[in-house]
Amino acid sequence: MKGIFLATVTALAVSVSVAHAADKPAVVYDQAGKFDKSFNEGVYDGIMKYTKESGVKVREFEPKNEAQVEQGLRRLAKRGYSPIVAVGFTMTSSVQKVAKDFPNIHFTLIDSVVDLPNVESIVFKEHEGSFLVGALAAMKSKTGTVGFIGGMDIPLVRKFGCGFEQGVKYVAPNDTVIQNMTGSTGAAFNDPTKGSELAKSQFSQGADVVFAAAGGTGIGVYQAAADAGHYAIGVDSNQNHLHPGVMLSSMVKRVDQAAYNTFKEAAAGEWKPGLQVLGLAEDGVDWALDDNNKSLVSADMEAKLADIKAKIISGDIKVHDYMSDSTCNY
Repeated sequence: MKGIFLATVTALAVSVSVAHAADKPAVVYDQAGKFDKSFNEGVYDGIMKYTKESGVKVREFEPKNEAQVEQGLRRLAKRGYSPIVAVGFTMTSSVQKVAKDFPNIHFTLIDSVVDLPNVESIVFKEHEGSFLVGALAAMKSKTGTVGFIGGMDIPLVRKFGCGFEQGVKYVAPNDTVIQNMTGSTGAAFNDPTKGSELAKSQFSQGADVVFAAAGGTGIGVYQAAADAGHYAIGVDSNQNHLHPGVMLSSMVKRVDQAAYNTFKEAAAGEWKPGLQVLGLAEDGVDWALDDNNKSLVSADMEAKLADIKAKIISGDIKVHDYMSDSTCNY
């Protein structure tokens, strides 16, 4: 009888734990906010999909500064929220600290890695998706000059720029790629005015297609492209709808699916820690083609990109990862 009782208690504890995970999911966005029309909003879309399917509301927190990130994570953990999705590499140290203090709470960190038994780390092969839109930019450019505008000057953002450059050079080895970074702090991801200024500068140097990997800063880049009659390429979320006829494509990074899968797996008791790396082969990154940009992409261009994508997946094309050695030598 004692054994049966203990088994029943154990089973009940497990079921309560699973229900707990299903009933108290949470997310902490980065400082750009959930409606940045880019990285954070992609996560938000995944959360809305999960809520619509499950009926479970996800607790959201939008920090206004860096100090509030750790405070928010800690407050949610104290209140028993789990799993907690932390959005962006800037949360790495905060997740490291809080996850150590709350070993029974599950954390999912998007865009960086924390090696703890209660942390799932999800990173992407941004260089692969950026290669594709770089190839597309080179096909579309009439001037032989294209541009890249990054957000915060860190290796992760350089990874986008390096992949983009490789894609351009694969199609047009003699084309020029202008690259600028917006700033050196997290604010560089939420500065549309600076994005507009950088885009105008690149246009004055002959660029006619510009790829922005800069979060909310990209909004200024896209507006500048629209004003100048040039093309822009979005990032993270599918941003083609922002300026139809101007947005050549978007380098889609499936952070929406990453967030959605985290909560769904937790609800099913299948959440697990460790590292996930998502590239073209895993549908983690891609280029976006829809009604908003299909008139800009010819059948030949689409076929060429499909061929390049297949070759990257097969290994026939090897895209150098800037973060592997902090260089863009290829």
